[in-house]
Amino acid sequence: QVQLVESGGGLVQAGGSLRLSCAASGSIFSIDVMGWHRQAPGKQRELVAYITNGGRAIYADSVKGRFTISRDNANYTVYLQMNSLKAEDTAVYYCYAIMTGSNSWGPGTQVTVSS
Repeated sequence: QVQLVESGGGLVQAGGSLRLSCAASGSIFSIDVMGWHRQAPGKQRELVAYITNGGRAIYADSVKGRFTISRDNANYTVYLQMNSLKAEDTAVYYCYAIMTGSNSWGPGTQVTVSS
């Protein structure tokens, strides 16, 4: 079992930056992939970015060039640096982890971008 806790959300003006963090605990050695999804009001949850154990990062087209995902394997933490934020980035951001045969989700953190 892996537990995830996000932090770093908040209110920011368009064009600003935020850094999200997600700390993993529990059976952390079983984690293969960590990443972020988001869900805006009235919309489906969508992938933002993920990163593998080997450091390979994948991004949604909507955030490429603006967001950067990174991973601290020593501290079992994944980060999402969000720059040049837009109003359409407003959503609840969820951290997730994929293990062999299972996955875990954090409770989510709200990001609100004012235009």
